[in-house]
Amino acid sequence: MNFYPLTPEEKEQRVVWSSVRATLEAFRFKYKRSGKKSRSNWTLFERILWFFQLFLKLIGAYSKGLSQAKNILVQDVKVPLKNLPAAFSGFRILHLSDLHIDAIEGLEDIIIQKIKPLQYDLCVITGDFRRDTVGGFQQILPAMKKLVAALHPEYGTLAVLGNHDTFQMVKELEPFGIRFLVNETVFIHKENHNLRVTGVDDTYYYYTDMALHVLEKPSDDFSIALSHTSELCDVAAENGYGLYLCGHTHGGQICLPGGIPIISHQKGRKEQIRGLWYQNGMTGYTSPGAGVSGVPLRFNCPPEITVLELSDAGKSSSSPV
Repeated sequence: MNFYPLTPEEKEQRVVWSSVRATLEAFRFKYKRSGKKSRSNWTLFERILWFFQLFLKLIGAYSKGLSQAKNILVQDVKVPLKNLPAAFSGFRILHLSDLHIDAIEGLEDIIIQKIKPLQYDLCVITGDFRRDTVGGFQQILPAMKKLVAALHPEYGTLAVLGNHDTFQMVKELEPFGIRFLVNETVFIHKENHNLRVTGVDDTYYYYTDMALHVLEKPSDDFSIALSHTSELCDVAAENGYGLYLCGHTHGGQICLPGGIPIISHQKGRKEQIRGLWYQNGMTGYTSPGAGVSGVPLRFNCPPEITVLELSDAGKSSSSPV
């Protein structure tokens, strides 16, 4: 069922977007919000990861890290929000992120078993469907089809792309029942109230001003932003968004005791690496992700499936920064 069909304008915009994204991908350019370009080169990093895995195998820690990567936790998070319409108080959002579904064999089955007993109204997926940043993606399609078939949200499944994803995934995954938001907005209607949900393309590798412009469109409806990273949280907050959902960091994935990340790829504030955070009155949540990248291991940073329950915190007033 297509909950949110594309408008003629959105269809035209997707043609423009796909052309730009295809060019960036073809030449392996990273384009940042700051305007800086650089070629993507993972060769050295991949060699370091190979030696790291070998070291862990030699000391007998590899199997422990793999076991921790498969032990996905379900987090129930209550989120008080200013000016949330009463009709959406108690609204539950299943937040999946950084699936990297082909990084661990059978990961989709683990996720499906975890989500079976959960109650939620909407599912959102904030990017990174495959393991690698380049190459084919056909290998993820059977697992994603199986996973999406196990989702039964009343208001559908919305998603954005991450830096590991290609623009070609959109036309392949949408028929499964995922509505991608490619610098697009949809409205959820309930009891004469609207919830605006805006999704932007990945800004870690593939930033364009199209992502900026869609967040700057005014609205009187309570608004949620979906992004792979937290990099546009300032723009969303400035334009009245009440909730910002993202991933990308994996919470660090490989952490020191106490959950201290060694590498997080977090470009903003450190408190945005995982969990709840605040930006000029807007609430944000960074998912540690359900999958893994680089190595199929986790240490001191469990993978996560999140259920966020929205509640009305009253009228707008002073709130955490």
